[in-house]
Amino acid sequence: MIKDFYMPKFYQGVFCGLIIFLFLLSCSNTLVENVDRNNSYKYQPGHPELRVVTSSFIDQSDSTFLNIASEVIYRSLSFKKRENVFVAKGSIDIEIEDIEDEYDRRKVYQFPVEIKDKDFDLVRSQESYFFQSRFNIEPGKYIVTVTYTDQETLKSTSRVDEINVPDPQVKTSNTNVPDIRVLVKESSQSEFKPVTTYDIPNNIDSVKFVFQVTSTNLTKPLIVRSRLVKFESDTTEARLMHYNDYSTGSLSYKGIDYGEREIISSSRRALTNTGTVLIEFVFGQLNRGNYRIEIYSEEEDGFYKAHDFGIKSPNYPTLKTPRELAAPLVYLMRKKDHEALMNIQDEDSMKKEIDRFWLTNVKNKNLARSTLELYYSRVEEANKQFSNFKEGWKTDYGMIYIFFGSPWNVEYYLDEVRWGYSYNSNDQEKNFYFTRTKIKNDYFPFDNYVLMRSNFYYNIQYERIQLWLNGTILKSNI
Repeated sequence: MIKDFYMPKFYQGVFCGLIIFLFLLSCSNTLVENVDRNNSYKYQPGHPELRVVTSSFIDQSDSTFLNIASEVIYRSLSFKKRENVFVAKGSIDIEIEDIEDEYDRRKVYQFPVEIKDKDFDLVRSQESYFFQSRFNIEPGKYIVTVTYTDQETLKSTSRVDEINVPDPQVKTSNTNVPDIRVLVKESSQSEFKPVTTYDIPNNIDSVKFVFQVTSTNLTKPLIVRSRLVKFESDTTEARLMHYNDYSTGSLSYKGIDYGEREIISSSRRALTNTGTVLIEFVFGQLNRGNYRIEIYSEEEDGFYKAHDFGIKSPNYPTLKTPRELAAPLVYLMRKKDHEALMNIQDEDSMKKEIDRFWLTNVKNKNLARSTLELYYSRVEEANKQFSNFKEGWKTDYGMIYIFFGSPWNVEYYLDEVRWGYSYNSNDQEKNFYFTRTKIKNDYFPFDNYVLMRSNFYYNIQYERIQLWLNGTILKSNI
């Protein structure tokens, strides 16, 4: 027989507080586990640029299926000119593996791809070849691997996703609510198109969220709530190399604060009938920033699903408009000159001012064209490689990449990274150290490294800017 024991009031309070903390922590973990995010670009120079999103769905007959959408960027493919037509050939291979299948049986599908176009500007653009297919599949947990192989170069790129296909016959819970699909539509398009990355350009006309809920309770309605929230996040460009370091409490250092959120929209819906219901929400153009669409019920056996996404610049990851082209010049211009440039409202006037900036500095028209092409190509590549809660060119990684190009060697330490542009790791002028502000995990899904700044960098930075301004950057070995 276990005897009752006496607990002083002070310890009673501590004990109750601990119980509440553990309860909230377990709930928090559950919520985080049910937040989906599409993959980033994962750019690898010289390989096909493949973007993929996989979603589970339930049709009207309660059959389950996967919807796999993928994009391959034209400019990353090898086109051959044949009879005044540019042709690129390849294949999309899809492998679906049942995680719970003890016999390790996999389903493999192959789809040949042939792209033809007469427009050379299109095949060298950031436009994409879009592929979408539906696969009937039983409820369960799967690993989906999508691979694009370029027939000409034989280079391939793969994207892997783990996905749960819910069983519509099982009572609604955190594990059987299908994924939230995010789709966008441009003003020139008549239909919505699935989003294949975390990042969405803000030149879209509208964004649509689609999800399903299965109600099996005959005695009471299922209350479904939805909420679109925006998180406070850093949107500024990187400080120059010789400036002071960011303070650890600043938003620029933290990057994104999931504790600070603004509710953009919320709704409540009561489902009175049993079965699977399709629910859609459509929003107009959203401002740049980081968002989460949340779908949940507050019942004891309710559910929670969420999807995170970011709104970036209008033609992200490329730069097309004068304002997009003007913004990264902050690294080359004096602060007051750049502010004056960004305050120009007329697009044509801004474009003329950008051209004047390059021609006035480089002086030779052809050299100026080659220099600005290199500069903006590095900005675009920085967007593809280093974007997180903001455009990649605005990050410290992006700034150094734009100034110096790809590092010759990279070394990783516990919370630091060294980029070397010399075979001598002790060369202070050609080695840059970055420190990680927060460990990447489910709560904080971004890599955010900040440069360890120093006044010592003033001269090397000044020299680098001058190389860009006079066009001799084209002859530099870094």
